[in-house]
Amino acid sequence: MTIDQLLWFFYLIFMIVALGPNITFIFWIRRSFASDRDTAPFLLRTILWINNRIVLPAVALALIVWVSMVYFSGQPLTIPWILLTIVFWIAVFILSLLGYRSTIGNQINLAERTGSGSDEYKDATWRSTLIGIAISVITFLIILLLAFQPALWG
Repeated sequence: MTIDQLLWFFYLIFMIVALGPNITFIFWIRRSFASDRDTAPFLLRTILWINNRIVLPAVALALIVWVSMVYFSGQPLTIPWILLTIVFWIAVFILSLLGYRSTIGNQINLAERTGSGSDEYKDATWRSTLIGIAISVITFLIILLLAFQPALWG
């Protein structure tokens, strides 16, 4: 097995680990609507725990492997698909660290204070769902860019 194949294998594993839970978070958050006042915060804390201890480390490891892949390939960072991938990585980190974590934290506070049936909680849930969908779509696009390396412009 070559270094390229090994890096590709680990990259895919880490991206799958990062993407998989994000897809399920949407369903768990929706389930919190039907939960009682004690269960909704537990569900949300579990999502946050998975995000902080599984998803974000997998994203970080995937980024390290991706940078290694670019380095070993000898391709310049100015290639359009590489530039776009960098932009997508930045977007995933910003959405994950600044958007998703704070939105889930807000949801936990609202679930404890007002319950999962309040309008505030529903608004916070809608925001976290949209952020989760955005992260999942961008992560999938990163996988596609690496797999197909399209000639986008220039």
